[in-house]
Amino acid sequence: MPDIGVKENDYTVTKRQWGAFFGTDLDLQLRRRGIDTIVLCGIATNIGVESTAREAFQLGYQQVFVTDAMATFSDEQHEATLKFIFPKIGRSRTTEEFIAQTK
Repeated sequence: MPDIGVKENDYTVTKRQWGAFFGTDLDLQLRRRGIDTIVLCGIATNIGVESTAREAFQLGYQQVFVTDAMATFSDEQHEATLKFIFPKIGRSRTTEEFIAQTK
């Protein structure tokens, strides 16, 4: 797998709220490119990542959550989202599992 990072032709989104879809053209940009699956990781598992995941689910996207590439304020908050929210709206993988599946 090539190094992950921002490339010259990549599209970047500036979040306006907790979720990445609200107030942005992310949905439009993904649909224009024929993308139906998104991979989520990041900071504040139970806030920013979960908000984006809920929005993506409502918009019909398939989702993969890279759970060891997320963090939040406490282990309890992190684990609650992993246990109660993510299983209902996508698939959870570790970084190792995700990389192995994308090769």
